Amino acid sequence: MGILSKIFTWWDGATIGTLLDSSLRGEHVGTDAQGNRYFRAGKPKNVDGRERRWVIYAGANDASRVPAEWHGWLHGSFDDVPESHLPPPRIWEVDYTPNATGTDKAYRPQGALERGGRRAQATGDYQAWSPDA
Repeated sequence: MGILSKIFTWWDGATIGTLLDSSLRGEHVGTDAQGNRYFRAGKPKNVDGRERRWVIYAGANDASRVPAEWHGWLHGSFDDVPESHLPPPRIWEVDYTPNATGTDKAYRPQGALERGGRRAQATGDYQAWSPDA
């Protein structure tokens, strides 16, 4: 189902249309640390007069995998590729971790249905609101 999935799906890599557009009209401008490739097409311009910019993900299409510097470039915050705009890395910065929503690794607080749905009993420091008070 390789070619059919490329034609009709968008959630598992680029579609045929995006791949063709990238190879025919797109100019490859860079690749980030995760292997995502970034393209631009100066002509034809978008309706607002800006060049079209897009990303082809290395793996599943997950917008949280776009680093902040490339996000800024995709949205036209600056014209040059991000490498020329990057500050030096800070010691407190951590590497990318994938979005775990919808997986077994997702955060589930005490009282979540996935953890049995039982919350701790309310303490006496809460006063319920009443319209008569």
